[in-house]
Amino acid sequence: MPSIVGTAGAVPAFKRQRTAYRARSVPLQVLVVVLTVLFAGWIIHNAANNLAARHIASGFGFLTDAAGFAISEGFVPYDAQSSYLVAFAAGAANTLRAAVPAIIVASLIGLTLGVAQISRHALLRLIAKSVVDLLRNIPLLVQLLVWYIALLEFLPRVDSAYSWAGVIYLSNGGLAFAAPVLDGPHRIGLVVATIALFVGALFVPRHRLKASAAAAAVSAAIWLFIPSQWDVPQAGFFGISGGASISVEWLSLVAALSLYSGVYCAEIVRAGLMAVRRGQWEAAHALNLTRGQTLRKIIIPQSLRVIVPPYTSLVMNTLKNSSLAVAVGYPDIVSIGTTSLNQTGQAIECIAVIAAVYLSLNIITASIMGVINRRAQLRER
Repeated sequence: MPSIVGTAGAVPAFKRQRTAYRARSVPLQVLVVVLTVLFAGWIIHNAANNLAARHIASGFGFLTDAAGFAISEGFVPYDAQSSYLVAFAAGAANTLRAAVPAIIVASLIGLTLGVAQISRHALLRLIAKSVVDLLRNIPLLVQLLVWYIALLEFLPRVDSAYSWAGVIYLSNGGLAFAAPVLDGPHRIGLVVATIALFVGALFVPRHRLKASAAAAAVSAAIWLFIPSQWDVPQAGFFGISGGASISVEWLSLVAALSLYSGVYCAEIVRAGLMAVRRGQWEAAHALNLTRGQTLRKIIIPQSLRVIVPPYTSLVMNTLKNSSLAVAVGYPDIVSIGTTSLNQTGQAIECIAVIAAVYLSLNIITASIMGVINRRAQLRER
């Protein structure tokens, strides 16, 4: 009985201590914020005075000026008469254009190699471990250059490109393929299907997730694969015209990012799978489940609580590592920012735009993965 009374009396005391700690910490936090703001203001004021003394223009007014340079590829409509703001938007879109497919492929590679590393087959384990160890210890920039040089050297020239059914052409000039011509309703339908799939994956209860994903996939297939017409590439004397095309720079960047991030993802998956207690495997075996069923229904769902946090860092690092695209001439946000900096001389503003883009992408990524992480955590009953 005395222990119970003592425990009951300790609870208010703990709350009082916590309240007192918060009361002491608030002024300190306010002081830190004020000092940080003052320091940032001093830096901005000092930089503005130095720029003015050297007659160097400052501010973001240049974003409305015509950029005057070309961008070789991208989603955002752009020409040399477009503003710097549109150029930065095209660069940000190109960053996502390379990073998102790389993240998806890296996740598939990581899942495959991670599961292979815990396989019962010794040869498969050895091969998976060797691939992971090899690619993890080669710098990403070296892998990117190897892929770029290999694609340029070993693929045929444009006039003798590999062709499949007359709708796909592969050469050292890139990959050209037939693309649907989407009018207004088709574009709207594709956007709606994509949003429905995203919302379903994040907020729909688990027992309805498959139905939501299937409905969104069917909707996307209807709008995407039944377009009004197709733009088919045509091989001519001066090269390939028409259709959609992907450059060698994009291919090499996505391939290097996918493999480099994929082997790190494999280690994350392996660690998550090994974190599940051995008793779960034995219980599944006692229920006569196959190894595939055990992984899919028992082990992988439980391992997500360990996998998701480091996987979030991997996704964010892949987004930032895409900045190496400048080494092969792919027009991402860093390449666009560097070109704009050289033309305008406004280094602080251009670097600030680049930093803001990466900061925004990482905050969005962290928020999305935070939702996924909360859903992946085990809930005790």
